[in-house]
Amino acid sequence: MELIRPELVCPAGTPAALKSAVEAGADCVYVGYRDETNARNFPGLNFSRKELEEGIAFAHDHGAKVLVAINTFPRAGTPELWHQAVDDAARLKADAVILADIGLIAYAAAKHPDLRLHLSVQAAASNPESIRFYAERFGVQRVVLPRVLTVQEIAALNPQIRPVETEVFVFGGLCVMAEGRCALSSYATGQSPNMNGVCSPAAHVRYVDTASGTKSQLAGFTINQFGHGEPAGYPTLCKGRFVANGKTSYLFEEPTSLNTLAMLPDLIKAGVTAFKIEGRQRGRAYVAAVVQAFRAGVDAVMAGRPLPDMDLDRITEGGRQTTGAYERAWR
Repeated sequence: MELIRPELVCPAGTPAALKSAVEAGADCVYVGYRDETNARNFPGLNFSRKELEEGIAFAHDHGAKVLVAINTFPRAGTPELWHQAVDDAARLKADAVILADIGLIAYAAAKHPDLRLHLSVQAAASNPESIRFYAERFGVQRVVLPRVLTVQEIAALNPQIRPVETEVFVFGGLCVMAEGRCALSSYATGQSPNMNGVCSPAAHVRYVDTASGTKSQLAGFTINQFGHGEPAGYPTLCKGRFVANGKTSYLFEEPTSLNTLAMLPDLIKAGVTAFKIEGRQRGRAYVAAVVQAFRAGVDAVMAGRPLPDMDLDRITEGGRQTTGAYERAWR
């Protein structure tokens, strides 16, 4: 079977990060507007319309594509901000938009029939029936799969949905909930990634020094407690450490980063179209280091060479890594 070279889809939270990603070898860069239409709506991040126009021109001049993430869910009765986001992406000649809300997908398909549509991971489509629905009804050409499937499940899924493409996460912060369905951040802070574009917003985060170590808190809730000298992870509820029946443990997964570099041959054989790196909230040094590593990895696999030895511990969450559900299921 002939292997298909997957695209390397890389994050850019700023114009500087976009340039770093492209120069490091990204095939595609994904970005968001500086508002609540994207799920990384943090202060100091994202693009104005002018910056996006310039970023698209730079990427296209260097043979790369730009995907615009409009992946939050519009407020009922007030979709204008989201409609404008789609209209502007089409006007600025973005290569695709990444959408989650079915109403917004219907709007984009009807208003901009030539605009390429990608289904966001926030839509949580992980089976042939749901993916085929989006493809047949709206012309969606690629689906970003939730981070809950094994490699074997992805390999079985791909033949059933062709010609729809699949994109999977290969590195970065690991969302261990079913994307698009999480209400934990909203419970604690009143803000969620699905509606406001923020999970565990920084304004609600506190680190409190105690005699026994450091407590991480979110909106007054203690999420974790760390001993002296122990790395203190970012307090998201799904990665909290809690006491139940006298036992202290993490709910789903320790605060670690997804890293599938060693699994690239298996993911390529599974027929994945694109590899996605998470991290629009990270700086250009992170972007450059990860993109360079995965560029070298993909190129080595396609050339039949051994994978290069790449140590990415220094830029992973808590200095630890996991292969997530690709090798083990939480179900």
